[in-house]
Amino acid sequence: MSIIVKNVTKIYGEQKALDNVSFEIEKGHIVGFLGPNGAGKSTMMKIITCFIPQTSGEVKVCGFDVTDEPIDVKRHVGYLPEHNPLYLDMYVKEYLDFTAGVYKVPNRKDRVKEMIDMVGLGLEQNKKIGALSKGYRQRVGLAQAMIHDPEVLILDEPTTGLDPNQLEEIRNLIKQIGKEKTIMLSTHIMQEVEAICDKTIIINRGKLVANDSTLELQKKNQQGIVLTVEFDKPVLKAEFLTINGVNKVAQKSENTLVVEILADNVRNDIFQFAMQKDLTILTMQKETQSLENVFKQLTK
Repeated sequence: MSIIVKNVTKIYGEQKALDNVSFEIEKGHIVGFLGPNGAGKSTMMKIITCFIPQTSGEVKVCGFDVTDEPIDVKRHVGYLPEHNPLYLDMYVKEYLDFTAGVYKVPNRKDRVKEMIDMVGLGLEQNKKIGALSKGYRQRVGLAQAMIHDPEVLILDEPTTGLDPNQLEEIRNLIKQIGKEKTIMLSTHIMQEVEAICDKTIIINRGKLVANDSTLELQKKNQQGIVLTVEFDKPVLKAEFLTINGVNKVAQKSENTLVVEILADNVRNDIFQFAMQKDLTILTMQKETQSLENVFKQLTK
C-alpha cells in the first residue's frame, strides 16, 4: 500500500477536525478525496505530508511512519497545497533548480528540463513566476511537487480557479502522471473525479462516510433505475406519473423526461403508455447515479 491511515483523530482545542478515520490507498491509483468545506480534507493531507501531527492514530506512506520517519516520508511524497506557495520573483527555471537543490536531486539540470517538458512550461521557463497565469502557476506547482520523483502525489484542489481550457490541460496532465504514481486528489469538481479517479473517499464532519471505487459508489447509492426518455412530441410529466412503477419524473424539455422507475420491467409499461398516447419513443437511455448526487446524499 502507498498510504495507510489507521484510526486517525485530529483535535484543535475542543474541535475534532478528524474523528477516527481509516483508509488505504493502493500503489498506482488515482483517488478522489472529497468532502464539504471544513470536513477535514486539508487537515488529513497535511498529516500525510508531515506538515502537522495527528492527535492519535497511525499514518504510513510507502512503509514509513509520518511520526517516526518524517524525512523518509517527505522523500517519497510530492505535495501541492491548496494555496500554491511559489516565489513570485523567481524565474520558472531558477525556482525548479532551487527546489531540486533542496531535495538534493542528482543531475539537477537534466531533471529540471525533464519537468519543464513534462508539464508544458517550455515557452514560460524564462519568465518570472509572478508573470504567469494561474494555469501555468499550477503547472509550476506540479513540477516542484514531482521534481524529486516521488512515489506519491498529494494534490489539494489543483484545479481551483482555472478556466475550462486550463482545467482540461491540468486534468490530462494528472491522468498522464497517474499512470506511474499514486495520486490523492482533493477537489469540489465531481466531473473531475468521475473522469480521472479509480477510487473515491468521502469524509463529512471529520468522519469517513464512503470509501470505494468511483463506479461502485455510484451503483450502491442508486435509489432506483433512472431513464432519460425522448419522445417525438411533447409529453406532460403529470400523465407519466400515472404509470405503475414510475417513482419520480422530471421534465428535461417538452419532449424529454428523466424518469426514476422501481424495476426494469416498467419499461414495457412505458412503451404501452407511448402507444396509447400516439407517441414514438426516439431514445430511452439508462443513466448512472451522478457522483454529485451521491456526494449530496452522504454529506447532508
